[in-house]
Amino acid sequence: MKVKKNFLWVLMLTLLTACNANSFKGTQKDDSSRYVIRTEVPARPAGQQDVLGLVTPALDTVRVGFIGLGMRGPGAVNRFTYIPGTRIVALCDLHPDRVEKAQTILDKAGLPRAAEYSGSEDAWKELCQRDDIDLVYIATDWKHHAEMMIYAMEQGKHVACEVPSATTLEEIWAVVNTAEKTQKHAMQLENCVYDFFELTTLNMAQQGVFGEVLHAEGAYIHNLKDYWESYEGDWRLQFNKEHRGDVYATHGMGPAAQIMDLHRGNKMNTLVSMDTKPVNIPEHLIEKRGMDRDSAYQFANGQHTMTMIRTENGKTIQIQHDVASPRPYSRMYQVTGTKGFANKYPEEGYALEAEMLDESVAPNHENLNAHSFVPEEVKNALMTKYKHRIHQELEEKAKEVGGHGGMDFIMDYRLVYCLRNGLPLDMDVYDLAEWCSLAELSRISIEHNSAAVEVPDFTRGGWNKIQGFRHAFVD
Repeated sequence: MKVKKNFLWVLMLTLLTACNANSFKGTQKDDSSRYVIRTEVPARPAGQQDVLGLVTPALDTVRVGFIGLGMRGPGAVNRFTYIPGTRIVALCDLHPDRVEKAQTILDKAGLPRAAEYSGSEDAWKELCQRDDIDLVYIATDWKHHAEMMIYAMEQGKHVACEVPSATTLEEIWAVVNTAEKTQKHAMQLENCVYDFFELTTLNMAQQGVFGEVLHAEGAYIHNLKDYWESYEGDWRLQFNKEHRGDVYATHGMGPAAQIMDLHRGNKMNTLVSMDTKPVNIPEHLIEKRGMDRDSAYQFANGQHTMTMIRTENGKTIQIQHDVASPRPYSRMYQVTGTKGFANKYPEEGYALEAEMLDESVAPNHENLNAHSFVPEEVKNALMTKYKHRIHQELEEKAKEVGGHGGMDFIMDYRLVYCLRNGLPLDMDVYDLAEWCSLAELSRISIEHNSAAVEVPDFTRGGWNKIQGFRHAFVD
């Protein structure tokens, strides 16, 4: 009797195991999509068309209005005084004294003073309504970015906006739809794609030096402990207190996205995110602001956030965010290909298979150690040989004008260059959408136990229309 009972138990367990195994195999093979969280992709409104490769009539003079003259705005005003073919028409900030300080920049440059808008929460709308402005340049806090971009485009203006230009999927879709409806440029002011190492590396990749690029990494790792009190109304710390996920992904995403040809023959498919618990910023609130411990630790954003992304073409991207740990500043920036590797932080370097080098950069390339970076003289020779055309034309002036070592000036110059020549911008509204979407998509993943989340196709089917990311030039 006992033997029979044991036999029945074994039989039942065997059948259950077989059923579970079949169920698992079936799910993996036929229904794996049910484990991916999807967000809504709204249908494109009737009569609306995409703005992939958008070109607009060339502007002989780009007439600019600036909104936001606090931390980033004055530097932008100064840079525009060095860019030919521009006219600064209007300046706007909530605080009149900031407008006056920006006017002194024009005085110093020997330029006429601009129209002033200040003193009201809606003064910026009056600037957007002017009929003598082509481009509205936005450098306010994050929470106003999308609203201002949308209104400016509705008033017939091109817009350029500091990062991140939108913070929610709802905002992102609204910006995309407005750009498509108005057929106006909406560019996110991501300066890191113009960094000298990043742009040289992009050129090397486009010329096949790394073989096929399979993986890229980027980050924003910057301890903001000494800067929290500098943000008006404490908006940035409060944003991190209230929002979980990678809320500031664009510095890391920009260079990685361009080298991966996102929505130019490739696209992000899914992402998975996770974070650590928050510690340093809550402790800062306790020590520096006298907040009680329970309230301070009601803090949404993790101290360190990691996001892994898989693309349509079987490639991967890793993005990190950390503004609280005592780590050296880093955007990480790594590129891994089948024939080579690039790394920016903490040490700039390239590692390449010998066959990818020629005598113009490494006379003794057969003797290179394949397990380390190429020697410094070889790295320098590579960066000279593959210096991007943009840097060849602008490097000297960019370093003179400044702005994060010159990349801010290059960013603004390229924006004006493309507008004046009727060319597609280096970054379009879909770049804005993809890079900014990491904030909400990473939050969704983290809050669902690091589940896979599908990345929406913000082009709504047009991601393969353009093959390969390239900068546009007149000739």
